[in-house]
Amino acid sequence: MCDKKNIVITIARQYGSGGKTVGEMLAKELGYAYYDKDLLKLASEESGINESLFAKADEKVNSTLFRITRKVYQGELIPPESGDFTSEENLFNYQAKIIKELAEEGSCVIIGRCADYILKDYDNVLSVFVHAPEEFCIEQAAKKHSMDLKDLDKLIDKIDRQRAGYYKYHTGREWTDARNYDLCLDSSKLGFERCVEEIKAYLKVRFGEI
Repeated sequence: MCDKKNIVITIARQYGSGGKTVGEMLAKELGYAYYDKDLLKLASEESGINESLFAKADEKVNSTLFRITRKVYQGELIPPESGDFTSEENLFNYQAKIIKELAEEGSCVIIGRCADYILKDYDNVLSVFVHAPEEFCIEQAAKKHSMDLKDLDKLIDKIDRQRAGYYKYHTGREWTDARNYDLCLDSSKLGFERCVEEIKAYLKVRFGEI
């Protein structure tokens, strides 16, 4: 799988928990590459599929499709001549292909997009889930959105339901199940800096000096 010198950290996160911020801080401190929405552009360039389609399906899945069937990721790509070439399943497949390639290229931090599942068979991947109570997530979201508390609560619930549905559709697993991750952190209790320190401490125990 990956080169032993490479370490890949995947971070799944509840909206408003600050998981993205933790990932950015961690990547900066470790000198690792950092990937979030730029994964969409890379997948678009790889596949030739318009980036807007990747953005439209980013960490969400059509509710009708979800009710009908599940498309647990198997690793194969759908060819261009197929009518399903631009399907949500194939958009995920190309994104997964990019995630695997990045994991093989060098040490990095990857935010969301089922990266923990895609890289589950890689020996040197540390999967993290960052979560926090509703009040904390609302407080953090309020720093980015000018909404009243009721609307913020609805926004957080909507995004988390979309992420959970996306994860379930493509992995067959529950997004918030702690068994899917190596490390689960409550950012409201630790703060972002301490979350970074806890991840670094776990890395040292598992992989030695970093």
